[in-house]
Amino acid sequence: MDFVGIIHHPQKPESQLLAAEILAWLEARDVDAWTCPNSHDQVIATHLAESSLLIVLGGDGSTLQAARLAAPFGVPIFGINMGRVGFLSEATPDVWQERLARVLRGDFWLERRLMLQAEVQREDGVAASLTALNDVVVSRSSQMRVLQMKLYVDSDYVTTYTADGLIVATPTGSTAYSLAAGGPLLLPELGNFMVLPVAPHLSLDRALVLHPEAIVCVEINRPQEALLAADGQETTDLQEDDLVTIRKSQHECLFTRLGKSNYFYHRLIARLGMGALPERD
Repeated sequence: MDFVGIIHHPQKPESQLLAAEILAWLEARDVDAWTCPNSHDQVIATHLAESSLLIVLGGDGSTLQAARLAAPFGVPIFGINMGRVGFLSEATPDVWQERLARVLRGDFWLERRLMLQAEVQREDGVAASLTALNDVVVSRSSQMRVLQMKLYVDSDYVTTYTADGLIVATPTGSTAYSLAAGGPLLLPELGNFMVLPVAPHLSLDRALVLHPEAIVCVEINRPQEALLAADGQETTDLQEDDLVTIRKSQHECLFTRLGKSNYFYHRLIARLGMGALPERD
């Protein structure tokens, strides 16, 4: 770990203070480091080209943003949770020193998580391209009328949805919007992703779990100011007859992990407020 980045939330003073503290801590250990607000995407991308680790201060939203930036460079993320949930983080502000020291010693394992790539195709070519770690969502905008969307998987017609929206989620996203919409949980190590309608009306109302190389196409037939969103952060407007193509991204998101490989079960139960799983020998 010879060049470490630290990104913080520019509107949270506690995040800025912790970034400065971590920067001084790293430099005292002869580790070159840089720090930057998470709103400066281009500056961060420039630094990531030479970095070996990215420390993210914030909640899952900050981590999702960092994932889209870090994945193309193969830079692993070490998250310090300063948000509400922290599914993706590996430390909290009260234990970061001990855990970051372990990462610097190489006492960690890398977790690889699938990402999605979505393209909006129109008659004149590709209108937009988005990347997501959690999910890609087609949803209605301000009007109350439902959307009508045709679903194709690997060029084969599957069904037509009449619904408020359609979620295409990774295993990471299975604990997010998809879970709230009634979708199944997928373990992070799985390469599958899923398609799940939101409030379907007289349509298929179950999630479809697809193989890792599946190519999903969603044809917009009645948009009513429809939107395409990646991780709820990047959005683009959709027009009638747009074709949204979603597939596995060529990039994976890397996370530094310190616990056992089955940490996901314990973290999930804890975050859902259901106590803790018993330890087994």
